[in-house]
Parts: sequence; C-alpha cells; structure tokens
Amino acid sequence: QVQLVESGGGLVQAGGSLRLSCVASRSAINVMGWYRQAPGKQRELLATSTYTDSTTYADSVKGRFTISRDNAKNTVYLQMNSLKPEDTAVYYCYAFNWGTTYWGQGTQVTVSS
Repeated sequence: QVQLVESGGGLVQAGGSLRLSCVASRSAINVMGWYRQAPGKQRELLATSTYTDSTTYADSVKGRFTISRDNAKNTVYLQMNSLKPEDTAVYYCYAFNWGTTYWGQGTQVTVSS
C-alpha cells in the first residue's frame, strides 16, 4: 500500500509558475507522475518519472512543465511554468508499483487570465 500526499496548488495569474509536490509513504516506487482533470473533461496524463529518472510528457505541457524526483525523500515534483488559464484543473499525483496504481487526493490549480 502506498499513500500519496500532494501540496503546492493554488491560484496564479497567467504566465506564472507553481510547483506541486507529492510525498509517498514508501520508497523505491517504479513510476510516479501527474494527471489532471478539468471540469467536464477526462483525466489527462501529464508527466511520468521512473525510479531511474526516465521521464515522459504530454504534448500539452512539454516545454512548460518539468517532472523531477527526489528518491531520498520519496517525493515527486511538478514544476509548472508559463501557466495558462486552460491549465486550470485538479492535479493528481499517482504511483505505479508492481502492478498497482495509487492516487493522491488531488490539489486544485487555478490560473486566472
């Protein structure tokens, strides 16, 4: 079992930045990453990071968002720059470990125009 606790969401103006953090309750998780879900839309995979630091990004955030991990702290981060109003959503951390997916509680990000 893995518990995930997210932090760092909030309200920011367009063009601004936020950094989300997600702390896991255990170490050595195979894959960690971030999804988001905007009202009325499907959950969207944004970025993933493996334990060996291989990363992937959705086209919608490539070049603006950066995922990173601190394995010593069991933490994954999402640095979000050049935020746009369309980035407004609930952001969810996830962990995939030995065939099971775990989810954080979500953190709201609101980008005002």
